Amino acid sequence: MNESTVLGSVITCPHCGHRQREIMPADACQFFYECPKCNTLLRPKPGDCCVFCSYGSMPCPPVQQQKSCR
Repeated sequence: MNESTVLGSVITCPHCGHRQREIMPADACQFFYECPKCNTLLRPKPGDCCVFCSYGSMPCPPVQQQKSCR
């Protein structure tokens, strides 16, 4: 991970609009995320590798570093 990689991201639930700041895994993509307010299980949108790329304020670290997600 390089020094410019951002690990914090705010996920916005598309169902209820709840916003939650989360810390992303530094070396992997996160495929599922459960909204703490409405309990909806979020999955990546088609073409995105993870929930942070779909619903977060920052893309996941592998995408930030222009690497493939695992």
